[in-house]
Amino acid sequence: MDFIDLKSQQQRLRPLLEERLRAVLDHGQYILGPEVEQLETTLARYVGTRHAVGCASGTDALLLLLMALDVGPGHAVLTTPFTFIATAEVIALLGAVPVFVDVDPETFNLDPDKVRLALEALKRGDRSLHPLPQAAMKASVRGLIAVDLFGVPADYAELESLAEEEGLFVVEDAAQSFGATMHGVPACRFGHGAATSFFPAKPLGGYGDGGMCFSNDDAMAEKLRSLRVHGQGSHRYEHVRVGINGRLDTLQAAVLLAKWSVFEEECQRRQEVAARYIGLLEKVRPDLVVQRIPDGVVSAWAQFSLLAPTPEERDAIRSRLQKAGIPTAVYYPVPLHLQPAFAHLGYHAGDFPVSEDLARRIVSLPMHPYLEPQVQEHIVQSL
Repeated sequence: MDFIDLKSQQQRLRPLLEERLRAVLDHGQYILGPEVEQLETTLARYVGTRHAVGCASGTDALLLLLMALDVGPGHAVLTTPFTFIATAEVIALLGAVPVFVDVDPETFNLDPDKVRLALEALKRGDRSLHPLPQAAMKASVRGLIAVDLFGVPADYAELESLAEEEGLFVVEDAAQSFGATMHGVPACRFGHGAATSFFPAKPLGGYGDGGMCFSNDDAMAEKLRSLRVHGQGSHRYEHVRVGINGRLDTLQAAVLLAKWSVFEEECQRRQEVAARYIGLLEKVRPDLVVQRIPDGVVSAWAQFSLLAPTPEERDAIRSRLQKAGIPTAVYYPVPLHLQPAFAHLGYHAGDFPVSEDLARRIVSLPMHPYLEPQVQEHIVQSL
């Protein structure tokens, strides 16, 4: 059994995939070819933003947005410790300080009340109010990165309101939420800019790395396009700023355009798979807690994650399913504030108890649009 079944999707789309790839091989524009612009136009229209800028990965998308917002040394950016390292990694790569803020225990997303508390602690220079790195005490707070964990958009109504009060930017890390909506507004339309990922396992995934930035700001979009090509100016050998080599490959854009033809149908299938899981679990394992989907939110269901009652039961579940030939995953076993890469920030175990508790008890089950009902029944019975 596959944790994410890419084979069934490829079999279904193989003729279209080959047609799209052949077109790229025929025209030979492998860097920023016409398929990249076509994908950008298509996805910008779907999300409802003025601009979409393709890039080499979801990580590069986050990095480019922070670069466009002029984040650098002497700055601090708030984010969650319960996410993949890329979210905080890009802050550190630019010489800024990641300031972690704990998450809501039900949605697993950034808790606006705790963000408010962290900002108050930073203003007062009072680490007794909220855990803070020493390096953040003299830094200027520039903004925050909210993560749409597992496909559930963060509480942008609260976060954007708070950021506006404080004069901060909001970046939406939508690496897992492309296809989700909140009160009818698609993910990637929130904040001052959004980043998504086309890693193969994502709801819209390529056959390699890829990502995209979304923005309604014309000047920011122009800057993003420059930054992704070494800070290019009016021609190839004019460089008006320091950038990166962060372009989306034409071949990946071609794959994504082929997959786009079934994306909305696959989103609906994900809803059906998730609803079936929830119904089965209520009968067999009501003690397992599913991530809460807030009112008005449609999750992209990038993952289907459960909380076991105890860490020991989480491990027992994984063992039982492994013996039954069923793969599982843990997203994420070590919160970022306890990762060796961020040890220099001086955080300690116990600083973010919700994230630490989630890391000990969470487990994800197989989740993809081609998961058959009888397979799901087998998975849940094996629990």
